[in-house]
Amino acid sequence: MMIYDKLLQNLSHILLEMLKDEKYCDVTIEVGNNPYVKIFRAHMIILCYRSSYLQKILLTNKKKNDDETLSHSIKLPDILPEIFQIILKYIYSGIISLDEYDTSVIIKILIAANKLCLKELIIKF
Repeated sequence: MMIYDKLLQNLSHILLEMLKDEKYCDVTIEVGNNPYVKIFRAHMIILCYRSSYLQKILLTNKKKNDDETLSHSIKLPDILPEIFQIILKYIYSGIISLDEYDTSVIIKILIAANKLCLKELIIKF
């Protein structure tokens, strides 16, 4: 079991490195409302497999575009940038530590996770 845990930990680390690198990112996500807007870059394939909500948006946009080389864009004005950053890290790594956040932040994370259909994150809480 220890080798399995080590492999999962290594995979989680690699996926987080992909998120930081942004080399092959093909999705732009605009989060928040003016003046608190932040742009995140991510990978369509990972977002689609981790969030049914994002998958639905991305696949609908893809059908409209028909050009797979174009970058896709999503707007999430009702999620705070700092909350989305936590969620995006979780989407890539599968890891979140509750000890780092106070109750109000945890509630915002749960609300965003529910919107994004991250059911396994809601079950963890």
